[in-house]
Amino acid sequence: MAAAESTHTAAGGALSLPWPSEGQAVVDINGLGRMGTYGEMKPLPIGSVAKVMTTYLVLRDHPLKAGDKGPSIPVDQKAQDDYTNGVKEKESVVEVKAGQQVSELEALQAVMLPSANNVARLLARWDASTEEAFIKKMNDTAKELGMTNTTYTDASGLMESTVSTAEDQVKLAKRAMADPVFRAIAKSPSYTSTTTSGGGTIDTARTQNNFNKLVPLNGVVGIKTGSTTKAGGNLLFAAETTVGDSKQLVIGAVFGQHRAPIIDTATAASKSLILAADKALRSETVVKKGDVVGHVDDGLGGTVPVVATKDLSVPVWSGASVGISLTDGGRTLPHTAKALPGRGGLTSGPRPGSTPNNLAHMRR
Repeated sequence: MAAAESTHTAAGGALSLPWPSEGQAVVDINGLGRMGTYGEMKPLPIGSVAKVMTTYLVLRDHPLKAGDKGPSIPVDQKAQDDYTNGVKEKESVVEVKAGQQVSELEALQAVMLPSANNVARLLARWDASTEEAFIKKMNDTAKELGMTNTTYTDASGLMESTVSTAEDQVKLAKRAMADPVFRAIAKSPSYTSTTTSGGGTIDTARTQNNFNKLVPLNGVVGIKTGSTTKAGGNLLFAAETTVGDSKQLVIGAVFGQHRAPIIDTATAASKSLILAADKALRSETVVKKGDVVGHVDDGLGGTVPVVATKDLSVPVWSGASVGISLTDGGRTLPHTAKALPGRGGLTSGPRPGSTPNNLAHMRR
């Protein structure tokens, strides 16, 4: 079967998004492609966004099934001391005491929602024996994922030498959000702590809230805030939206926001981009029923046209390019056949050779 490849460009000019006035930003539609970027992608401190890698690695090496809490992790004296010192230094921490046991799930919730630095370091020691060994795993994994502008120097992100870019963190976010347990944690508004005393401060409260105030509004399902004086306000975000018959995942980041209050500034900029992306996404027909989409070698020196038996519609945005490829559906088309579904297929994606996300049946 002769493969036909072409590119469909969606109607409309180049898409304009409401980018922030400083820092850097990215909006990506998972599986479809990049919607746009803003700013120079140079490494900058990312604060607690670093905990996305910490959580991703723990779940990768100690996977959980939906509904499972996982093994119990003993709280060591270092985690308690980190809590005590963290309160003094106004860090994000959650109250723990040496000798307590905390489930893997709850520890990950503490890291992702109230951004507990002390628990992030506890998980690093639990996973790799030492924090240094875990940090090496973080950097090795960043290299494997093509995060070329990322350097991790701690598991919590508190150190300003932990740097990355919006583009690199979106690469990680795509991989992390593929894990249903990570995704469930990231989209949780809160969790109930078993280690805290139930006091009146944020770090001692039984109900620990998600610092990402966009969850669960406007389809937002994560992912992680991060802020320090040098880093400014940062948010790695994800939101679900329905386009035609498909559900799409918007993944993006807004980093380096220094207008006070910095985390509110990053949050507001992220919300504007999420709403704009949702509005821009639409379904567009790229192949109509009856279109000739390729040809099959008839074995006699000639060819027979392959015709689409139904419309192929794909999610697009203004000016987006979609690659369309004709495949044999894993089998060779016969020289003679009735119009049968499943003989071959049209696949579409952001460009030729990309991951397919739609299918139209062929006939010949």
